[in-house]
Amino acid sequence: MSNQITSTDKDYNVPVHNVTHGDIRTLLHHFWNMMDFPHHSDMHELEPKIEVKENKNNVCVTAELPGLSEKDIDIEISSDGYLTISGEKRQENEETHQGNYFSEISYGMVKRTIPLPWDLQFENANAEYTDGMLKINIPKTAVEQQKKKKISVTKTAKNTKKQ
Repeated sequence: MSNQITSTDKDYNVPVHNVTHGDIRTLLHHFWNMMDFPHHSDMHELEPKIEVKENKNNVCVTAELPGLSEKDIDIEISSDGYLTISGEKRQENEETHQGNYFSEISYGMVKRTIPLPWDLQFENANAEYTDGMLKINIPKTAVEQQKKKKISVTKTAKNTKKQ
């Protein structure tokens, strides 16, 4: 089997045997480029990466939002417990000539909605934004803080039946 994929105007050297996880991504990437389709990230709004942590008193949601200004970030919490983080990354400098050879920098809307399955005090939530990281702290209600119960684990004897 050949290690080269050809189209009418381009040759692509893509591993097509002994395929591993990384090679499949490369193969699909080259396939989309051959077809001149827009990339997945160009077709949909971007979703920021998030981390959700909880402790006894709070839920903390951290989102990566590099390149955004705090004035361009919008945070909403619905009455049914869905947190939506959105914003727009703008390209501030406009060039009069096309000097780019290659760019992976994306501009446009970012949006992520996540469920928060806790009973929270949404009115006491606060958010901080530093160096591209958004941290949202939402306190739990007193009822939610009391919901957890420790369950003890006991050891049982091994089953000694022979088959």
